Amino acid sequence: MAIPPQAMPEQEVKVRARNMNEVALGYTAEMAKTEASRCMQCPTKPCMKGCPVAINIPGFLAKASEGDFEGAIAIIRETSLLPAVCGRVCPQEKQCQKFCTMGKVLGDIDKAVAIGRVERFCADLARSKSSVCAAASPVKPTGRKIAVIGSGPASITCAADCARAGHDVTMFEAFHKAGGVLVYGIPEFRLPKAIVQNEIDSLKALGVKLELNYVVGRTRKLKDFLEKDGFDAVFVGSGAGLPKFMGIEGENLVGVFSANEYLTRANLMKAYDEKNHDTPYWHGKKVAVLGGGNVAMDASRMALRLGAEKVYLIYRRSENEMPARKEEVHHAKEEGVEFLTLQNAKRIIGNDEGVVTAIECLKYELGEADKSGRRSPVEIPGSEFTLDVDTVVVAVGNASNPLIPSTTEGLEIDKRGNIVVNPETNMTSIPGVFAGGDIVLGAATVILAMGEGRRAAAGINAYLKG
Repeated sequence: MAIPPQAMPEQEVKVRARNMNEVALGYTAEMAKTEASRCMQCPTKPCMKGCPVAINIPGFLAKASEGDFEGAIAIIRETSLLPAVCGRVCPQEKQCQKFCTMGKVLGDIDKAVAIGRVERFCADLARSKSSVCAAASPVKPTGRKIAVIGSGPASITCAADCARAGHDVTMFEAFHKAGGVLVYGIPEFRLPKAIVQNEIDSLKALGVKLELNYVVGRTRKLKDFLEKDGFDAVFVGSGAGLPKFMGIEGENLVGVFSANEYLTRANLMKAYDEKNHDTPYWHGKKVAVLGGGNVAMDASRMALRLGAEKVYLIYRRSENEMPARKEEVHHAKEEGVEFLTLQNAKRIIGNDEGVVTAIECLKYELGEADKSGRRSPVEIPGSEFTLDVDTVVVAVGNASNPLIPSTTEGLEIDKRGNIVVNPETNMTSIPGVFAGGDIVLGAATVILAMGEGRRAAAGINAYLKG
């Protein structure tokens, strides 16, 4: 308990706010050993109940504390396929670290063992020694064919587990590059795309085939995989890619973007690298980002890196109610994003050419708690004010991708448009069709999507065995 938490080395603030390099630089080996040695090795392993894929956290930390990082990553990979990803982007403070005894004893969640940072170090070290992670021992082919729709975290996990079971797996991705939200949604400065590509290469090493530019629901109907193409089961992991808007005046003006489009142009299509990529984007100098989640933080910080001189983050609750990770909020503030909390957009104002020139906002105060436990924002009448901006990015959430449900007869969805599944097997209302990740949960975390993919793979294996 006398060992202090190891701070994460980071790029200098003024430098990083204008480049796309990763902000967090990672632990050294000695720092990883020291942080891992803070684990109290509780016999009840409370941290594991916060992990959706049940990584043996005390086990890998014990190995890391001894400097046996190969042993540590071997334990992690027993249940997690994406440790380098999860170590960077998972909200550990709301999952495994939330239950850490060290944090509870010290009365500060920020002093819990930094499980994710040690996991990241172990994964990065293993990746530096091998181009792809070692494939599982060869298994006897089952002769069964599995189609996996999408290539995000849920699909990657399901595909790998099915391949390791001996099935012939083909993954179908709508974009020109695999990785799903990991490549189009999360910026390079939080998650380098080389790490995602490494995981895709690992899938290929397992024998998974990849079909790109393949839009299921348009290129091919979902049921065709079962009825015409000889697949024995299908997994749908098409994600939550439908952006939500606020329904306010002016959202159709030039200079207004969903966070999805804004980030996809920059991340997947590399608009920030104008010398090497001819991707058009809006050169906003005064940017307003609406929202308070991780996507809003990503969009705000990306705006700075795309050359914005001023970035406002407008959120209708207080900072305490923000769903974004505390670390991301801290980084955004350090880099110069101006937080306008307890405020919200009322309308977006444009000029005669239909281009954004300003945004009118209202001030709020907090009222009673809503169903989620957060206090509801209440408008303050007559509190309108105007900000001069030339760009507005709407980051207030996403809905499930509607293409497959709208083109598949007999596929049950709920009132939010999410696919309904059996909670034990993840099978849908159509026999042989399984689903998981954001298309089932709504927008969620990487590790939760992975848990869905793992459960679906187990459901597929049981289904194929009759």
